[in-house]
Amino acid sequence: MSRHEHPEHQHHTDESAEQSVRGWFTGRLPADWFTGPAEVTVDREEITVVGGLAPPALAEEASDVERAAASDGRVKGFREDTRDARMAIAREAEHRFGRKVAWGVEIDGAHVLFTHLAVPVMTRLRQPERLVLDTLVSAGVARSRSEALAWSVRLVGRNAEAWLGELRSAMENVERVRAQGPDQPS
Repeated sequence: MSRHEHPEHQHHTDESAEQSVRGWFTGRLPADWFTGPAEVTVDREEITVVGGLAPPALAEEASDVERAAASDGRVKGFREDTRDARMAIAREAEHRFGRKVAWGVEIDGAHVLFTHLAVPVMTRLRQPERLVLDTLVSAGVARSRSEALAWSVRLVGRNAEAWLGELRSAMENVERVRAQGPDQPS
């Protein structure tokens, strides 16, 4: 059986696929769009591209309201001015990588996503877990169990970022070791 017939070798590894996507966007994005390299995040359904925008130049005495309005104007301007080019790049990427593309920017420490997917995820929960979701709904934290679950996942993601980073790193190490396994051609 050739390497290409093996199920585990049908696609790039997750790590190399993400590197390929990141590299492609680095080469494809206009150099003058962002203040530095874009942050490219990949999952099974979507590629999210977030680039930094330079904050608008304001007088030192500008109020927080004025600064927020200027940043909002900069984001809206970028979004409108780059719409056609972003759509063309997204079509190319969707064809090449088989995933939808979402865009966003970061300005003055704030992330602004223009559009992105909300993908349904099916799960089975036992009563204790359902009671947690129902408590969040009853307390008005969420409007539905679905929204309560999404809120919970966001909260865990924020509070466990260091642990999740270690877990991702460990998974990358496992993938590297697998790639060097005995079934690999020498």
